[in-house]
Amino acid sequence: MTARTAWTYEDYAALPDDGKRYEIHDGEPCEMTAPSLLHQIVSGNLNDILRAHVKARRLGIVVYAPLDVILSARPTETTVLQPDLVFVDPGRQSVLKMRGIEGAPTLAVEILSPSTVAIDRGRKRGLYARYGVPYLWFVDPIARDIEALTLRGGEYTVVARASGEQPVDLPPFTDLGLVPASLWPAEFPVE
Repeated sequence: MTARTAWTYEDYAALPDDGKRYEIHDGEPCEMTAPSLLHQIVSGNLNDILRAHVKARRLGIVVYAPLDVILSARPTETTVLQPDLVFVDPGRQSVLKMRGIEGAPTLAVEILSPSTVAIDRGRKRGLYARYGVPYLWFVDPIARDIEALTLRGGEYTVVARASGEQPVDLPPFTDLGLVPASLWPAEFPVE
């Protein structure tokens, strides 16, 4: 990647298909490392649970990464993120486009990895807030917990932390009955 003053979606889309993942944070390209096996297991399990819940209740759509979420408006389009999962409720269906999501989804889910935790909890959290994503979850496979945040007055507030075997409802969902322990593999290689 060459130095530029501000990268746009057009620059991002022109990157070679080299198997790497990229995002644009306020015009700055960011190369993302590939997710770990644990990350993908947790992501797949959460995707299955959320999709089943949303589909059964006709609440909208859940989409699994990789998917471009273009938060900044045209013509600049200088913020493109790839959350691990997104949920879009029926009131926001207009953000669904062929190239990805253009605008704020209802919920963005970031599954934390040691290599990206600072970016996810810092820079990306700030970008999600700035562009009005109402709900954000941080799922931590190492700590085995979920932190649910709600956007209030332009800032995120932690409204729930969940772990263990007790079913929980995390915003924006009601009657979700998510058992956090169901996300983590029972046995996992330590090396």
